[in-house]
Order: sequence, then structure tokens, then C-alpha cells
Amino acid sequence: MIKVLVVDDSALVRKLIGQVLSTQPDFEVHFARNGREALTVIPEVKPSVITLDVHMPEMDGLACLDRIMIEHPCPVLMVSSMTADGADTTLEALRLGAVDFIAKPSGAVSLRINELAPELIIKVRAAAEAKLKTSLRLRERVRHRIGTSARKRGTAGNKKLAATGDGLVLIGTSTGGPPALELLLTALPGSFPWPILIAQHMPASFTGQLARRLDNLCSLTVREVTEPVPLEPGFAYIGRGDADVIVSRRGAGLVAMAAPAQAGYPWHPSTDRMVRTALNYFAPSQLVGVLMTGMGNDGAEAMTLLNAQGGRVIAEAEETAVVWGMPGELTRLNGADYILPLHEIAENLLKLVPACR
Repeated sequence: MIKVLVVDDSALVRKLIGQVLSTQPDFEVHFARNGREALTVIPEVKPSVITLDVHMPEMDGLACLDRIMIEHPCPVLMVSSMTADGADTTLEALRLGAVDFIAKPSGAVSLRINELAPELIIKVRAAAEAKLKTSLRLRERVRHRIGTSARKRGTAGNKKLAATGDGLVLIGTSTGGPPALELLLTALPGSFPWPILIAQHMPASFTGQLARRLDNLCSLTVREVTEPVPLEPGFAYIGRGDADVIVSRRGAGLVAMAAPAQAGYPWHPSTDRMVRTALNYFAPSQLVGVLMTGMGNDGAEAMTLLNAQGGRVIAEAEETAVVWGMPGELTRLNGADYILPLHEIAENLLKLVPACR
């Protein structure tokens, strides 16, 4: 049984979310009117997942989330507006330890909730499977994991360490991705010799805020891809949400650009599509793929193809992934040379990219 605690100061929103979740026979739904009440209810209910509104009286969502992560660690799904302010707050919530977020119903709430129902159910189920430790944040949880060496499939990885010249790093991530990207990118120097292209599943109103946040934290220059931009060393490019990020050619140079969503790619920005377009312009040996935390299987097939053709591929290890869907599927397909805990991925990239050695 998945116990869900719905925390929202709006009686209507609580009722509507409760109605959606109650359609699932294995969901048991409980309610709290604000953050303070939630903290008193949690020890009694012992929820599997908490849906947490951001803006509430007495104690807002961020303050409540901080207390939850300290006192009662539990997967939390933030219910957030899709505005720029909502994006900043949600990214801060993800840094504090929230697993994922979903759009807060607006306008004709009773109509909008029907559109959000499938996504809400999927994300609650994914959150229920997410792994948390009693340590506070993802960064702190990773630091407390037992460090393990890379697990290699035979000698495949060792055969692929001779790349030279220009290349591209391709990163795919979804649920749990923003804090994971922060930890990975802040560990890389501003002189990193290959551009980095990132597909993070997020709406368009969030990816720009994520890029700006990471740009302030990293030695790398981090940009959202909203128009064709040249691929340059020292830059990390984040695909715009609700579209795909692809590699293409403009004149004599290669660019990253946003492309409308395409049939056959259900998640956006699509990691599978990003990798396949990169293979049109780079030799496989000049590509390094990294697939990190996220539900579903986006990127697994394309990175397995990249690996089979001679590219090098890293999957995040299960012990640090918030949700081991995407990297787990890549591992199941035998498409990764290395299966690494998050805190070892940057170090491995510095060894794999030629000019970093």
C-alpha cells in the first residue's frame, strides 16, 4: 500500500488531488492543511510519499520540506506553479531534497486536474520507489554513500580510452536530475575541453532558471538552448523544456539547437534524440554519454547504440540514483562501460576526455 499525504491549504485542491489518487486501489490518501499540520501528521501516518504545496500560511512548503528532510525523511513531490518564480522555488526545493514536482492546478481547477491526473499518478508511483537516506540533501546523501570503484563490463572500457581531438559529452537525466547536475557540473573545471549537451526532462518555464542557477554555481558557462548556438569548449548547454535539443550544422560549425518535439520520442527534451543526432556529426569515439537518475528509459537505447559503435558510456549507479529507471535500463541493455556513483562521474570524465588527462 502506498500512503500519500496531500499537503495543501486549499480545500478544493486537496479534494481534487485526493479524488485522483483514490482511483488507485493501492493508494491510501491522507490530508494536511499546511506545513505545520503536516509535521504533526507525518509520524502517525508514516507516508510513502508527500505531495507538498509551495505557498501555504503558517509554514510554507520550503520550510516544511526542510523540516521533513531533517526529522522524517520521505519522498516529497512539490506542487508548484509553472511561473519563473515558481521555477526558482521548485529548484530550491529539489536542492533541499524533494524528489520531483508537478504543476499546481490553476484557472478552472476542477477541469485542469483531469489533465494532470495521469502525470500525478505516475510521479507519485515513481516517488514511492525513490531511495532516500536520513542525511539531508542529495549532495550530502551522496557524500555519505559508501564509495565504490567503477564496475566495468570485461575490458570494454579500457579499449576506448584513446580518443583524441574534439568531441562532445552528452548527459541525460530526469527525476532527481537538477541536484545531480549541480554536483557533476560544479566538479568540472571551466577549462573542460569538450562542450557538454544536456537533456533534462523539464517544462520550458523551468529550464532557463535551471541554466542560470547552474551558471552561477559552476566554473563552466551554462546556457539554455533557445536558438542555434555554436558548440564550444567550457560550455554546458541545457535543452529548452517542451522541445528537444539536437546537434546540427550551421555553415562550417556544429551547433546545438532546439527542435520541436517529434513523434516516437515521448520525453522532452529527449536524450535518445539528442544522442542520435550527435552520431550524425561525430565519430562514436568522440562522444561520451552519461545517463543519470530518472524514471522511464529515455536515452537507454541510443546510448547502447553509441556504446556498440565505439563510444564511451557512463551509467549512474543504483546506490546514488534517486530513481534508477533510465540508468538501470541502460545497464540492463549492457550499454554502459562504467556504472559509477554520482560523485565519481566527474572524475571519470576528466580521465576519458583527452585534453583533461
